[in-house]
Amino acid sequence: MQSPIFAHNDQQSQERWSLQNKQMLRVTLEGHDDVLARKGTMVAYQGLVEFDAEYQGNSATRARARTGEGLDLMRCHGQGTVYLANLKQHVHLIDVDQEGLTVDSSYVLAMDSGLHHEVIAVDSLYGISGSGKYQLNITGRGKVALMTSGAPLMMQVTPDRYVNCDADAIVAWSTALRVQMQAQTHSSGVWRRRGNTGEGWELSFMGTGHVLVQPSELLPPQNAVIGQGAAAQFGMGQHGARGQNQGNVWS
Repeated sequence: MQSPIFAHNDQQSQERWSLQNKQMLRVTLEGHDDVLARKGTMVAYQGLVEFDAEYQGNSATRARARTGEGLDLMRCHGQGTVYLANLKQHVHLIDVDQEGLTVDSSYVLAMDSGLHHEVIAVDSLYGISGSGKYQLNITGRGKVALMTSGAPLMMQVTPDRYVNCDADAIVAWSTALRVQMQAQTHSSGVWRRRGNTGEGWELSFMGTGHVLVQPSELLPPQNAVIGQGAAAQFGMGQHGARGQNQGNVWS
């Protein structure tokens, strides 16, 4: 049997975490240091690997019920190789260190089991009632695999170089960054998406760190449903883009 498709064979790597291709993650398990992955994202595996639902404590369960933010995880353990993917999204590996990572849980594919994650109320940081929601704060040392819709942009923030991002396109940022949220609109048009420009809320990042932005203003395809009609055109109410995109942290 012959075909050009055989060029897409298993990509061997000495690294524990590696990319099989832009849209598939390859993780090697050696009987220790389990990996936590988003439920349902295993597409293949080799070896003696087991998958168990990850237990969530009472505090995590209450936070999920109150905020809607959290991770549905499975624990991958054993010896072998696991391949993870989700709806053809691009996969990116990030080393988390003392800098910390703040991310929308919808973009997390997998992480080292030794990392700590908790829900934080970012709206209290912004001081804008009803605008911000909740994010995940990931701390410790280890790797996190993030997903984006298309090839992303990683922007460096320095004390003399602020970065402004569309709130619907932001994926993650360094936890140490200071964040301000604002609507680029006149008071008369506060309930529509920046008048007729189609833009809405934006985030301004200050300090030292990095910001990851995707080339899309929607979450992964399973959450990206856009409304119709005049209300959707102006982004208002349940028929607007934010109203229909319920999983978006900035809806």
